[in-house]
Amino acid sequence: MDTAIALVVAYAIGSVDFGVIVPRMLGVDIYAHGSGNPGASNVMRTIGKRAGAAVMLADAGKGALAAFVGSWLVSDEIGFWCALAAVVGHVFPIWHRLRGGRGVATAIGAVLWLEPWFGLILAVGWGATVVLTKTASLASLGAMVVYVPGYALFGWRGWPLLAAALTAALVVARHAPNIRRLISGREQTVETS
Repeated sequence: MDTAIALVVAYAIGSVDFGVIVPRMLGVDIYAHGSGNPGASNVMRTIGKRAGAAVMLADAGKGALAAFVGSWLVSDEIGFWCALAAVVGHVFPIWHRLRGGRGVATAIGAVLWLEPWFGLILAVGWGATVVLTKTASLASLGAMVVYVPGYALFGWRGWPLLAAALTAALVVARHAPNIRRLISGREQTVETS
């Protein structure tokens, strides 16, 4: 019963889409601007760096909070499944007609709770890749490539790695349009300076 409660709470937390809320507070319908995606990168390109950073931090925070809920109510292993539930909530938010973002910041935020050193490495690696390439989707895909191996290097095995693999797979699947644009050389960039 505690596991079911933790998963439902984690999904509800993930469904709070700051990529919609922050722009709406500034009078912007993010679905009608830029790529139409309610994610930090589109918010940054559309509204500015501060708004984009606020969305990114809030989305990471909800990933960490969801993982904490699972760890606290049940176990660290369930924390991994709650991280997945939060990413599902972010991608398919019940509060926003199932029109969500890509889930990267939420996934990385969960790592910051579940395996802090790996989370820090992942976050710094993501940021460095964005600065070097000016391409958030490339940084996000790179983070998901190392998502499961990183947990494995820190000693996780079994069901937690399956939850991590499903999380990474969902985030990569949500990047399908970005992958097509990367291949064709038409992917949007972000200004970092």
